[in-house]
Amino acid sequence: MQDAHLSCQSPTKWNSVSSADSPEKSASGAGTGNLPFQFCLQQALRMKAAGILTLIGCLVTGAESKIYTRCKLAKIFSRAGLDNYWGFSLGNWICMAYYESGYNTTAQRVLDDGSIDYGIFQINSFTWCRHGKLQENNHCHVACSALITDDLTDAIICARKIVKETQGMNYWQGWKKHCEGRDLSDWKKGCEVS
Repeated sequence: MQDAHLSCQSPTKWNSVSSADSPEKSASGAGTGNLPFQFCLQQALRMKAAGILTLIGCLVTGAESKIYTRCKLAKIFSRAGLDNYWGFSLGNWICMAYYESGYNTTAQRVLDDGSIDYGIFQINSFTWCRHGKLQENNHCHVACSALITDDLTDAIICARKIVKETQGMNYWQGWKKHCEGRDLSDWKKGCEVS
């Protein structure tokens, strides 16, 4: 009976090769001209793990990613009363959302301290929302999962609270770096909002 091992000819093509077909055998189980068997196995496990993590991510969030357009957000923000809220023009809100999340409702970023920024405004789990059983402050009295849906109501309410409690928009690094102190009138230009 002949020994069989895997030959990895490309990242997506796996072949079973008998040792009789292989001009040489090595301790790794790979023949001449093939990648080492261990590398191939590691690649297969990585692809499987990535697929499983992607599936889990989709199941956990339970929401499809929605990326709003600038003008759609301008209309939503305007209807929600964000224009000139605490003295910040609509352009500030649209600019900030762009640099924080790219207008992606399901954007999430894990920070070095283990907390997570959620949603279109990248609201942090440690201070502003409840994520699992961790002992967060949850100043917005909302589950973090409510901040990553297409319905922006909870995210807007929480963002307003952040601006009010922190006395401005300095909470958002994207806003500080790209929007603060600039002419932001172009952010609502052509969007049919006043």
